Amino acid sequence: MTILALNLLESGVHLSMVCAVVGLAFAFFLIAAIKRLSPGNERMRQISAAVQEGAKAYLNRQVITISAIAVVIFFLLFFFKDHPTAIGFVVGAFCSLSAGFIGMRIAVLANVRTTQSATKSRTAALRVAFNGGAVTGLLVVGLALLAVSIFYSIANNMIGHYAAVRSLVGLALGASLISVFARLGGGIYTKAADVGADLVGKIESGLEEDDPRNPATIADNVGDNVGDCAGMAADVFETYAVSLIGAILVGALTLSAYPAAIVYPFVLGGISVLGAIIGILFVNVSGGKPGTVLMGAVGASAIVSAILFWPATHHLFPNGITVGGVARSANDLYFASAVGLVMTAVVVIITNYYTSMHYRPVQKIARASETGHATNIIAGLAIGQHATALPVGFIGIAILLSFHFAGLYGIAVAVMSMLSMAGIIISLDSFGPITDNAGGIAVMSNLPKEVRGVTDELDAVGNTMKAVTKGYAIASAGLAALVLFGSYVEELKAHNVAYAQFNFSLTEPKVIIGLFIGGLLPFIFTAFSMDAVGKAAGAVVREVRRQLKEKPGILRGEDTPDYGTCVDIVTKAALREMIVPALLPLVFVVGVALIKPLGPVVLGGVLVGTIVTGLFVAIAMTSSGGAWDNAKKFIEEGNFGGKGSFAHAAAVTGDTVGDPYKDTAGPAINPMIKVVNIVAILIIPIFF
Repeated sequence: MTILALNLLESGVHLSMVCAVVGLAFAFFLIAAIKRLSPGNERMRQISAAVQEGAKAYLNRQVITISAIAVVIFFLLFFFKDHPTAIGFVVGAFCSLSAGFIGMRIAVLANVRTTQSATKSRTAALRVAFNGGAVTGLLVVGLALLAVSIFYSIANNMIGHYAAVRSLVGLALGASLISVFARLGGGIYTKAADVGADLVGKIESGLEEDDPRNPATIADNVGDNVGDCAGMAADVFETYAVSLIGAILVGALTLSAYPAAIVYPFVLGGISVLGAIIGILFVNVSGGKPGTVLMGAVGASAIVSAILFWPATHHLFPNGITVGGVARSANDLYFASAVGLVMTAVVVIITNYYTSMHYRPVQKIARASETGHATNIIAGLAIGQHATALPVGFIGIAILLSFHFAGLYGIAVAVMSMLSMAGIIISLDSFGPITDNAGGIAVMSNLPKEVRGVTDELDAVGNTMKAVTKGYAIASAGLAALVLFGSYVEELKAHNVAYAQFNFSLTEPKVIIGLFIGGLLPFIFTAFSMDAVGKAAGAVVREVRRQLKEKPGILRGEDTPDYGTCVDIVTKAALREMIVPALLPLVFVVGVALIKPLGPVVLGGVLVGTIVTGLFVAIAMTSSGGAWDNAKKFIEEGNFGGKGSFAHAAAVTGDTVGDPYKDTAGPAINPMIKVVNIVAILIIPIFF
């Protein structure tokens, strides 16, 4: 046992690199398998190419815009912090962008092949769509684990352990900042196009979803890829990387006498890659209802991780550790990791309940649609607020249990364990936009209604999966941010002896001031995000109306809409409008730090205030949006009057309101919370 422990202690980081490479190799195997499938007829290939061209053009322009800001931050870190941190920032930013870009590219390849597979069977279409999403899932965890492990190993050899750990914060900032831009820009793009297409196409002109006569339909399908695929990939990449770095940082600051505390998070991450591969294989050999198969994959992945975590934990900590003067056994650390796995399952089940068509909350919104647009909106808002109670309650229980097992390090281990499920969870998330696009291609290609029936069923499951993964990302972000706050406190005490004995107490007025300022940030952030979608959607509405007025033959199928103009409108709007809200967290943190009477105590309050209100706002918004969307689909299946009924019109309005809730403002809070905490840690030696 001792020999195994020594081997794992010495080679754990390198083992995680091997697991990451295995995950990436499996992702490329899936890419090759997807590319070998038929992309359908000529019309299907044309539509897919148009979507791909629009998505690629947007992401190229987004990279240029973000790079200009990243260069400024790089030089600030290079001259005012240190060189390794600045280099880490570039590594994090590059990998975050790469994860999103490659994931989007594969999603575009998979959507047309999913449509073609839907002409054969539901199971075939399910597997193609899921495998397309699995590429993104494996890329996210593989790249994140590889980037952090390689950077840490090189930095450790060149500048020593202490400096290497602190320079990882730069990598975390690069990943988080890019994620905010990707989430916001992609979210503004996709929902501006979606809202604009729905308002004029469905409500004013009575067109079906993805009707080729709608001038905004290509922009809408492009948006699914740049928002839900590229944006989500960058989002979870940074959550995974930040959680790993947070656990390493806590281990270094609070358990410096135990080298295994640094290695353990890497080992958990490596094991989880293997668990994700098992989950992916499960989907490819299982039959049954899509939702059941996908949830089964999550269960299979969790079971594999839980089994392998046990020997890894006992090999690394044969004699346990001492946390805060209290001895903790290997069993305690394992139980902390198990809390993360259980928390993943709990969040998945709760979010599924509030956003799936099969349960009461969504059906309640659909029923409320019978009495009008306003009652639909009221019911949706209420469901979103109800949906905060159980997740937050269980997050509190998870914090309590994991802290009991191993203190702050126990919470960090639980978060890393929870994020170890990212590979399979992101596969579910990317499954959603792939099936959505597949349905659009089926409609625009005039394929038989039976094909659209298959894609609609998968799309409904995909909507629930997207909501589930957003809930997962937000819950894990809340826990990860708490770990980062703990790191901020420990770093502050280590850096400045004046704060060595300080405790953040609610009897201290400065802490209360910080809580108010931090609590305000998510509301201002989401306000800017919602405004941005509203402005861009308004421009799309005006353009679609103009085209339909000037070319009445479009609605009769005699003229072809100018899809490119709508694509150009939302591209420019998204890139323009994302900048202010994305920079807000930086401005808030640096602003508080610059005002001397406020200082690090108020800043600590800002971090906690942002975590608390951000968690509630994000869960409420994403749950409302997902429930509104599936309430509309529930009615479209023939309930409460079906398509074209008064209830359906009200449900379309609710879905339109929910679009920026669930795909722009709500999910963007996740990386925003962590940017606030990471920047606060970075500026301690600069300002305090």
